[in-house]
Amino acid sequence: MKPSLYAALGLDWPKEKLTIWLLDDGNRPEFADFAREIGVKYIARPTHEHAKAGNINHALKQCQGELVAIFDCDHVPTRSFLQLTVGWFFKDKKLGMLQTPHHFFSADPFERNLGRMRRTPNEGELFYGLVQDGNDLWDASFFCGSCAVLRRSVLDEIGGIAVETVTEDAHTSLRMHRHGHTSAYIRIPQAAGLATESLSAHVNQRIRWARGMVQIFRLDNPLFGKGLKLAQRLCYANAMLHFLAGIPRLIFLTAPLAFLLLHAYIIYAPALAIALYVLPHMIHASLANSRVQGKYRHSFWSEIYETVLAWYIARPTTVALFNPHAGTFNVTAKGGKNDHDYVDWKITRPYQILMLLNLAGFAVGIWRLFYGHADEFYTVLISLAWVIYNMIILGGAIAVAFESKQVRQAHRVEVSLPAALARTEGHVYVCTLQDFSDSGAGIETESAALFQPGESVTLLLRRGQQEYAFPCSVSRVFGHHVGVQLQSMSTQQQIDFIQCTFARADSWVVREDSFPEDKPLESLREVLGLGIRGYMRMLDIAPHRYRPLVARTNTLGSWVMSFVPRNPPLSVQPDESTLMMTK
Repeated sequence: MKPSLYAALGLDWPKEKLTIWLLDDGNRPEFADFAREIGVKYIARPTHEHAKAGNINHALKQCQGELVAIFDCDHVPTRSFLQLTVGWFFKDKKLGMLQTPHHFFSADPFERNLGRMRRTPNEGELFYGLVQDGNDLWDASFFCGSCAVLRRSVLDEIGGIAVETVTEDAHTSLRMHRHGHTSAYIRIPQAAGLATESLSAHVNQRIRWARGMVQIFRLDNPLFGKGLKLAQRLCYANAMLHFLAGIPRLIFLTAPLAFLLLHAYIIYAPALAIALYVLPHMIHASLANSRVQGKYRHSFWSEIYETVLAWYIARPTTVALFNPHAGTFNVTAKGGKNDHDYVDWKITRPYQILMLLNLAGFAVGIWRLFYGHADEFYTVLISLAWVIYNMIILGGAIAVAFESKQVRQAHRVEVSLPAALARTEGHVYVCTLQDFSDSGAGIETESAALFQPGESVTLLLRRGQQEYAFPCSVSRVFGHHVGVQLQSMSTQQQIDFIQCTFARADSWVVREDSFPEDKPLESLREVLGLGIRGYMRMLDIAPHRYRPLVARTNTLGSWVMSFVPRNPPLSVQPDESTLMMTK
């Protein structure tokens, strides 16, 4: 919360036209004291109905501004946020809401537990990088709860933030569109926050989103009613129906078992016809998806994301279809640390059961290849291929549940910025700021050996033409690297530090498009390796009496992976000692 408020205090905007409010729905005295200390307004409501939506509506009755910017407490706005967004409300008098991306400087459970940070687009990149951009083309971009600006008069017209569903944000923008107002989306990150810390928190957050979107589909169906254009109806319906994918995904994971275990034909067609018609379509669809969304979602990774969520969103979305008023709002916990690695067996239990069922289907399928009906040989072969693919995806889903240790309370953001370290005697050493958090920083300097742990130093950073000094102590020295811990600072110094780091106007712009382009075969190899890794990690924690089996399985896994195609470099730089010149 503190970095968000410090960043808001440093926004590049006339101070007489900016009022900052801290909305505390927990009535915490320490929050009120902190707000008073830094000079922002504080609101705590006596009742707590309608969760976040009710909290904002209560605050709207007390503030007077025509434009309202809303941030979750963990989102830190850049100094240029209002400069980039407010002008559009003067250009388009009908504009009711302008949304910017939700960017995260910490790794989500998929990135952290699978070691894919900055290597593979995370689950939200497709939505904020491509889908919202497409929605904006049709004037159907919707409010996402944070990092957005809304017009106060439009909120008053539609009765405030919607309270009928647990996804009050999307429902609010739907009402704005029904009343003839427009929305906009700028695909330039102007704030950054914390991703969910654990797989269970991530799943709970997605359950709330899924339930809420299906609630809107039932209570305020975009396909019917007045005020929407055809394209808007389709965009909203697409967003809502997407969350009904849980049951189809579970069917996909169990469908081949119907034939292998129960001898039931779910696709009544010869194996050759399936191979000639289905496989080309699947390959073509994968290549088309890779071409369209390759920068924002790599091939086959959707299978992992959707499989992890499928079991958990299937029930609440189905219940919401029949009883849209069921369910409550849950707040997603963020921040904190894991003191040790652990396996979330509870969250992965459904996928262990599905894995065992597919393993049983695989064993029966092998038996039927040799002892079953000869005319079913190729049908069994296709079913086995399907089961193997499902087992790889389930292995990947299980691998995500191996929670990695997170020992830092404050997340570090990697950068490369010019800086300097000043010692108490006045000597200044030029260095590079390599990473930062709201409590410290990592420095690279050739003079690292001159510093000692515990030594008091001053970190010098620039913002534009102005230089700022921050008191620090050296926490560790290793090689050419120095770790420093921020010491007690005034409120203005804390604001200045946030402005020089988290709230820089260009802090997140470069990072957004830094993912490598999708290469389908490479993605297939990664997902295959991930699936095998899930099984290997399960075997690693198996009882000791199964250790010989683990060793043989590891050897078999390495042998299987050796057949997977790799992309060797097109050219090899020769070693200096073996370089020969010919004439």
